[in-house]
Amino acid sequence: MAESARARNRPPFRADHVGSLVRAPELVEARAARSRGELAEEALREVQQTAIREVVRRQEEIGLQAVSDGEFNRGSWQTDFVLKIANVEPATPRFSIRFHSEKGDTEGRPHTVRVTGKVSRPQPIFVEDFKFLRSIARALPKITLPSPSVLHFRGGREGIDAKAYPELEEFYQDLAQVYREEIADLAAAGCRYLQLDEVNLAYLCDPVLREDVRRNIGEDPTILPRTYARLINAAIHDRPSDMTVCLHLCRGNFAGNWMASGGYEPVAEVLFNEINVDGYFLEYDSDRAGGFEPLKLVPHGKMVVLGLVTTKRPRLESREEILRRIEEASRFLPLEQLALSPQCGFSSGIAGATMASEEQFAKLARIVEVAQEVWG
Repeated sequence: MAESARARNRPPFRADHVGSLVRAPELVEARAARSRGELAEEALREVQQTAIREVVRRQEEIGLQAVSDGEFNRGSWQTDFVLKIANVEPATPRFSIRFHSEKGDTEGRPHTVRVTGKVSRPQPIFVEDFKFLRSIARALPKITLPSPSVLHFRGGREGIDAKAYPELEEFYQDLAQVYREEIADLAAAGCRYLQLDEVNLAYLCDPVLREDVRRNIGEDPTILPRTYARLINAAIHDRPSDMTVCLHLCRGNFAGNWMASGGYEPVAEVLFNEINVDGYFLEYDSDRAGGFEPLKLVPHGKMVVLGLVTTKRPRLESREEILRRIEEASRFLPLEQLALSPQCGFSSGIAGATMASEEQFAKLARIVEVAQEVWG
């Protein structure tokens, strides 16, 4: 399966990963101590930076060409960002959702926010975090942001103040501006690899959740993907030409649980041909995500990073099973447009990891090993 073309010299790389990593126990405890008022903010930052230095070193030793800070400065992949947008506040969920796992189903309530006025960006959000990562990384530093669709999908029209935004189009314009400002500052700080975590399009692949969208947030699930495509395109419109932007899609990931199932067919045309990104990190670690057939719609020049290695259980995938799945995917998209990664991050928040740190690194090392065999 070796590829004759030279290895990619810009992201996404043949061996890549989504971003979040298992937090060390001392980091979890430091954050808990800070929340109890027993640790100063500066002391927490020192613990975080020490942990980040170590996790970056481990990624580089494995041979990854892009490294993240593991999202070690965040309690959650999404709320640490969106709650720093002006007039965005936590909200009580209006509805429950069903979480699935290999042990069975449970009812739960998703993280929900509300927009209480005009959204804006009073100050940079993750820019200082990126600057620190860049200062210590030898490999290419990568940063992740929650997709702007999060602010709408979790509450719909009822979650956005009607006095501030009688028409949602103005809300989308202001929200895109928040992202343009953040991306501009990240670019000025040297960021050339950005990932948006766009889980909501994956949720719209699930027939049950599509009906929930109609019932709970009053949106047409056949129209919403195009709405989000326009929003994402507006958010990244002014990025530098040499900045790679990718979307990551998954069907929920917390403590081995997921929320959605279903192949990419309902959103594939919009996802691959109407959103102006360079690549896609796609969940493909189980039959939850359906088959590889939608990859036929990916245009030339875009990359798909196959999430074939699961973060939901610690068992290490064999080289043979990963190679077989890559071969299956290459029947629908040329091998030169494919790469390999885990299906999601290893820890979407401060808690909820499904494996030990060393088990995580064994999976990342297996990804590098297989990628070298396949693409050279």
